[in-house]
Amino acid sequence: MRSFTIHQINDILQGVIVGHTSQNITAPEQLELANGNEISFIGNKKYEKFWQNSSACAAVVNQDISIEPGDNKAFIKVKNADLAMSQLLELFALAAPAFDHDIHETAVVHKTAKIGKGVRIGAGCYIGPDVVLEENVTIYPNVTILDESTIGKNTTIWSGAVVRERCHIGSHCILHPNSTIGADGFGFRPCPERGLVKIPQIGNVIIGNGVEIGANSCVDRGKFSSTVLGDGCKIDNLVQIGHNSKLGKFCIMAGNSGLAGSVTLGNGVIIGGSASIKDHVTIGDGAIVGAGSGVAADIPAGKTMLGYPAVEARDALKQWAILKRLAQAPK
Repeated sequence: MRSFTIHQINDILQGVIVGHTSQNITAPEQLELANGNEISFIGNKKYEKFWQNSSACAAVVNQDISIEPGDNKAFIKVKNADLAMSQLLELFALAAPAFDHDIHETAVVHKTAKIGKGVRIGAGCYIGPDVVLEENVTIYPNVTILDESTIGKNTTIWSGAVVRERCHIGSHCILHPNSTIGADGFGFRPCPERGLVKIPQIGNVIIGNGVEIGANSCVDRGKFSSTVLGDGCKIDNLVQIGHNSKLGKFCIMAGNSGLAGSVTLGNGVIIGGSASIKDHVTIGDGAIVGAGSGVAADIPAGKTMLGYPAVEARDALKQWAILKRLAQAPK
């Protein structure tokens, strides 16, 4: 079991220690669950009230905290407790699952595939013709990467993921279990003789560097050219990205949200959980779409939208307040 003193942890976080604890710290934990050998976090003043009942021996806190740590307890004050938490979790993180062999004997690797230095391929994987895996790519068991796809250096692909033909993934990306890159876009047209005719999807998917795709999420291939995710995008679990959509850099999509076809997101757009975006909509840089909202029209840069259909947040809040008063009015 790993353990650290409060001073060893602060050497990493570079904060200011307030108080003292003699306990060796063995793990991070949330306030209400921590025991006397664990460290917790207070990232917002509204959580200060929970500290007095917490058994944690220490906490990483923002500089504006207004309480004292108490007897044999310590705070590490930092500029941003949430960012410091990420550093601390890295410190206590366990090693990733191990590989006995760089390329498992049950993996099928086509003779034309190009395998870079330090690549690891788990059991039951399939690596198709002319696939390129750059250096230090890690592919866990039962992953499929089809013809002519490329995977950039230091990318990790977890079990069950599928990268279909001719798709390109950048470096330092993470694809979580059962994510699918490059499935057919949803394209059908009515035909009197044949019912619904499938529209061939002949494009691909291009994913930038530092992108993370959550478990069971789907990024559909373009009908003509490419579906594109810019550098640094973070996609949660169970997210749908429709064909020919274009995401700028550092966009965030929370779980169960979805983009229909040919949606354009600027840089730094945030899509809340279960939000739905209509096809051919453009959302400008830095805009925010609240959870559960339905977007049917373009959104200018920097706007925050709520509701179904989505309107500017302040208008949505006014509407909800009016509806609440109507519901409470005497009959």
